[in-house]
Amino acid sequence: MIRAFALVLGGLTLAGGIPQAARADDPEAGRKVATMCRTCHGIDGYATIPIAPHIGGEPVEYLEAQLLAFKTGAREHEMMSVVTAGLTAQQISDVAAWYAAHEVVATLPDGVSPDEAPQACVSCHGADGISLLLDAPNLAGETNIYIDTQLKAFKRGTRKHEIMSDIAAGLSDAEIRQIADWYAAVTLEITPVAE
Repeated sequence: MIRAFALVLGGLTLAGGIPQAARADDPEAGRKVATMCRTCHGIDGYATIPIAPHIGGEPVEYLEAQLLAFKTGAREHEMMSVVTAGLTAQQISDVAAWYAAHEVVATLPDGVSPDEAPQACVSCHGADGISLLLDAPNLAGETNIYIDTQLKAFKRGTRKHEIMSDIAAGLSDAEIRQIADWYAAVTLEITPVAE
């Protein structure tokens, strides 16, 4: 009986009848998925439009979590919700791995001290806007309109996060603009993945 069960199970596995575990993240497969992201985010993750974030060099954990949130409806966006609806979990892991594989360097403007960075932000996003946590995004070089829009969404409750919602709720519009201007002034360089 055990032998017959093993033969049936083995045959189903070979025939593709039992779902296989997803392979490890594949950045090269992710590059192929990224071709549909490039209009807004660039193939190397440097955004081409001001309302889209730079995603090259973001932590893979952050990218994957955001893409899954769009796919499941936990986070909504008119474009991203549609794009992610057609992606498999493997494609999401792969494209997150592709963008995360890029190296990023952030440079503060000349004469600016990291001590002047927005104190409400530096423990997670760093003075230079490079994330210090795996589940927080880089802010370096983002447009001030993008950062301003996201912080106001957290403040109004149209975007929710266990940490950011409380932080943004306590910020004035002027403080939000100062934060947005600080990180927008940082120069971001994204180095493409070596081929």
